[in-house]
Order: sequence, then C-alpha cells, then structure tokens
Amino acid sequence: MVEAEVIMKKKNEEERGGKRRWGWAAIGAVLMVLVAISVTSKYTKNPNSCQCAQDSRKYTGIVEDCCCDYETVDSINGAVLHPLLQELVTTPFFRYFKTKTLPQVKLWCDCPFWPDDGMCKLRDCSVCECPETEFPELFKKPSQYALPSDDLKCQEGKPEAAVDRTLDSKAFRGWMEVDNPWTNDDETDNSEMTYVNLLLNPERYTGYTGPSARRIWDAVYSENCPQYASGESCQEKKVLYKLISGLHSSISIHIASDYLLDEAKSLWGKNLDLMYDRVLRYPDRVRNLYFTYLFVLRAVTKAKNYLEQAEYETGNHDEDLKAQSLIRQLLYNPKLQAACPLPFDEAKLWQGQSGPELKQQIQKQFRNISALMDCVGCEKCRLWGKLQVLGLGTALKILFSVDGHSQSNQPLQLQRNEVIALVNLLNRLSESIKFVQEVSPSIEKKMDGLLSEPIAEEFSSWRRIWEAVGGFCINFWRQCDVRELV
Repeated sequence: MVEAEVIMKKKNEEERGGKRRWGWAAIGAVLMVLVAISVTSKYTKNPNSCQCAQDSRKYTGIVEDCCCDYETVDSINGAVLHPLLQELVTTPFFRYFKTKTLPQVKLWCDCPFWPDDGMCKLRDCSVCECPETEFPELFKKPSQYALPSDDLKCQEGKPEAAVDRTLDSKAFRGWMEVDNPWTNDDETDNSEMTYVNLLLNPERYTGYTGPSARRIWDAVYSENCPQYASGESCQEKKVLYKLISGLHSSISIHIASDYLLDEAKSLWGKNLDLMYDRVLRYPDRVRNLYFTYLFVLRAVTKAKNYLEQAEYETGNHDEDLKAQSLIRQLLYNPKLQAACPLPFDEAKLWQGQSGPELKQQIQKQFRNISALMDCVGCEKCRLWGKLQVLGLGTALKILFSVDGHSQSNQPLQLQRNEVIALVNLLNRLSESIKFVQEVSPSIEKKMDGLLSEPIAEEFSSWRRIWEAVGGFCINFWRQCDVRELV
C-alpha cells in the first residue's frame, strides 16, 4: 500500500514537471519570436531613413569657395535681387533672345557629336518664334561698333595667370559683334538667327525624357566635366564641376516647379516629390546651386561699369528707361553691397605654373558643353539650355577677361545677346534659390512624416504581438494549474 502511494506520488511529480517544462518552453518560444521580429525590423528598415533623419537639411555658414553665407544669400535674394530681376526680365530689351532658327528640318543637324533622334512628348516642347514685326527694330540693325576681323585676338596665345578685378571705367563702346571664346556658338553669324520671346516660352516640364535626355547630361559630366575626387586639390576643376552641377540643379527645380500634374485636365503645378528626388535630397546639389548663383552675381557686379553705361534701347522709351533704372538698382543696391560686397573671389584662380594651361583646358571643356546644347532634342529645352550656358559663358568671360586672360589693354566687349543671357540666367538661379527656401520646410515635414510611418507601423505590430501573447498566456493559464508551473 505504502509502495503504491509512493509510486503514484512520483508519477504525479513527473507529470507536473513535464507540464512545467512544456509551459516554460512555450513561453520561451514566444519570447524568441519577439526577439527575432525586433532584430529583423531593425535591419529591414529603409536604409536611407537613418541618414535622412540625421541630415538637418539646413544650410548655414559660408557657401563653399565663396565669400557670403547661406543666410545672407536667402535674405538678399528674397528682399532685393529676386523682385528686381523678375521685373527686369519682362522689359523688352531682356525679353527677346536671339537664337538659331528652330524649324524641324534644322533641329537635328547642328549636333556635332551624334545624330539625335530625341522627340518631345508634349506640344509644350515647341518654341514660338517672334514674327519680325514683334521684336525691337533696333535689334535687327548690325552694330555700328563692330570690330574688323584683324582686331580679334586668338584666345589660345599668350596666357597670363594673374587676374585683375577691375574693368575700364569707360567700358561700354557699343554692342560688339565678337564671339565669346568660352562658348561654341558663332554669335556674329546672323544668317540663320531669329528672336524668341522668352515670356511666351517659359522653362518648364516638356516631357523630354528617356535616353536622349540622359545622353546629354552623361556627355556633360563624363567627358567634359567629371566630378572631382574627394581629395581633389585643384580649385579650378572644382569650379567648373560646381557651376555645371548648380545649373543642372536650377534646371531641375524649374521643371519640378512648373510640372504637368494631369495631362488630361492640363493641370500644372509644383511636383515636390520630383524636386526632392532630383535636387533637395542631395545637399551637394543645393550647395552647388548657391555657388553658381554667387559666381554669376559676382560677374554682374564686376561688370557694373559696362552694364551701367550700356544702351538698353528697343524703341520703347519708357520701357528702356525702366530697364536702365532697374540695372542701376541691381548694380548699386546698398543692401547687397553691405551684405555681400564680393560674392566670389576670382583672383585666387589660375595661380601657379600650370594656371595658363589649365585655363585653356577648362575653356575648351566648357566650349564642348556649349556645343552639346545643339544636341538637345527638345526645342524649348534647347532654347533654355543654350541661353543659360551662354549666360554662364558670359560670366566666365567677364571674370577671366575676353580670352581667359586679364589684360589692361583689352577692354571688355559684350554682345547684346550675352547680356540678355547673363541677366536671364541670374534670374533663373534667383528663382531656384527662392523655390528651395520656400518649399524645403514643407518637403522636410513631409519626409519626416514618411519616416515616422514605419515607426508607427512597427509599434502597431508590437501591440498586436503582445495582445496575441497575452491571449495565449491567459488561455494557457486557464488550462493549467498555475501552481504546477512554479
């Protein structure tokens, strides 16, 4: 009897031990699942989320390689330059840009690198040319100040490294018919030129995408303007890359800010996602935009004597006086002079024994970039590409003299079209700076919201898991004597 009781007691203890081991094993298995989910969720989040969360997206301090800070640029651009430029580019003198005729039969044959087959998706790609009765009569007349061909110096000759910041105080001698050595176009050839009203042909989304469009930028960056290495010490190579990158950023911003949101309804507006994907998510592209803006602004302020004395005549007396007044306000604004008297210091470039040779190399590369604009397979994109590259080439011409060298006996000579391109380029860059300043907060807020969604989803998943675990434990404990588990 006693022996039977001992056997029964031992059997009951074994059963309780088995239940206890099974219960802890079940709970341990659940905990292991939770740990696995935690580890998996940690390492399967968006790999960019951590980086995006850490980036402040705030641009402060001095703009790299320039003499002004981001805060000053935003303030002066918004309060002074942007309003002036917006009004200036609507005047008749700056409204009309001279370019090669644009009928389809001529569109592809000028590309010196490849036969382009790019086609635009939208009718907005086409350019509306001005009838001859629309643009100013004075623009049709050849310049009475044109230089004889034997007065033109070859820019490849006697390079000098020193850069003189000053220009002749009696700078303007009439609009010159002389080529820009930094650009590819022959501005003196009027045989196939016409005028385009820029206000009727805004820079915006045209549907020009795909291999044809990508090939242009690929050729620009890979062949003529490669990105400098992180340890690159050559300042001049950095400048060329940053100028092109800044211009590229500005173009992308304008496409995104005037985008066809709904083709069926012809609804246009801002495509903030595109603006973020193309520019704002890359801090270096934003910084290069600011750099290009200050570089071009420096060219404008350096040429102030020339631009102040220039003749902005179109036959419309009131509008011509208005253009002259706005130019003077731009050149001699006290707020600009006090806040940013020297936007960019060009005197630090082309130093050392290799300076002259490097200058010629970079000048040749920029001419190639200018020639690539003839390969753009979209009329409107081509128009704005050529205008802005000419504007950038004019800024290079002003800062580094006519032939890339600064010589006291070689006064600055600008074509009317160069000044029109320069001012319109500065306006486009000014608009881009303002767009970035205005939309960045909303885009950052949106991106912060997208980053917080995975966190909220993960919390919800944890909650569901804990509820399931809780239900499991309750059911388990109901079926078992808790005392048997301890």
